[in-house]
Amino acid sequence: MSQDKRKKILVVDDEINVCKSMRQAILSESYAVDMALSGEEALAMDKENPYDMVITDLMMPGISGVDLLTSLKISRPDVIVIMVTGYPTIKTAVQTIRSGAFDYIPKPFTPDELRGLIARAFTRSQTTREEKKDQPPPMPRNLFCLRGHTWLRKEGTNRVTVGVVYELLQNIDQISAIELLAENKSVFQGEVCARLTDARGYIHRVWSPATGRISQTNTAVTRNPGLLLRDPYGEGWLLRLETTNLDPDLESLIPS
Repeated sequence: MSQDKRKKILVVDDEINVCKSMRQAILSESYAVDMALSGEEALAMDKENPYDMVITDLMMPGISGVDLLTSLKISRPDVIVIMVTGYPTIKTAVQTIRSGAFDYIPKPFTPDELRGLIARAFTRSQTTREEKKDQPPPMPRNLFCLRGHTWLRKEGTNRVTVGVVYELLQNIDQISAIELLAENKSVFQGEVCARLTDARGYIHRVWSPATGRISQTNTAVTRNPGLLLRDPYGEGWLLRLETTNLDPDLESLIPS
């Protein structure tokens, strides 16, 4: 692919070594990658030469990743923004999805996980501009969604069923394997509850929409990943949680 047709990506972090590491993982015939060491520098670079995607650390001095996201979305609503976060800021990262971030990726992550997320983001951007031939399955009205990732359905006071929204599935190139957290494991909202491996070997981490203990997993989807696409809001569910913090967790989710 020629230089002028490559997707342009800007990596933003106040640590130069982190920028270099991410740039090395991304740079390819498909992607041209620049670096910025602050939110201020990123805004100036994007204003002069707009980027297709901005990957930014969440916590930075001066203009933070959240501030950068807000400024970018005001001037260019269609720009793809991915947040990089550490464990203490997972809750904030979840909230940035509601503010327009495509997704976030917690540290540490592998180059393949980063490349898989970028590929999924550009696939979604492309499909939103094109007419879709297949109609997505209707989403039931009684769900709460972590946008672009998962849904939950209340089954009682503290029990919920969790699954993957079709929006995520349609942007993954043929799911070949599904890994679920084990029963009786505890998970916090915004942490990994499942991993989907696609035909290219990319691993896509799926975020839990709520905090709790996993009381049951759907082994049928691990044996037959096609269930996710065929019936994402029914037989393709992932797991059931006994929640510990449901009401505050629901505030970060979007009713279907």
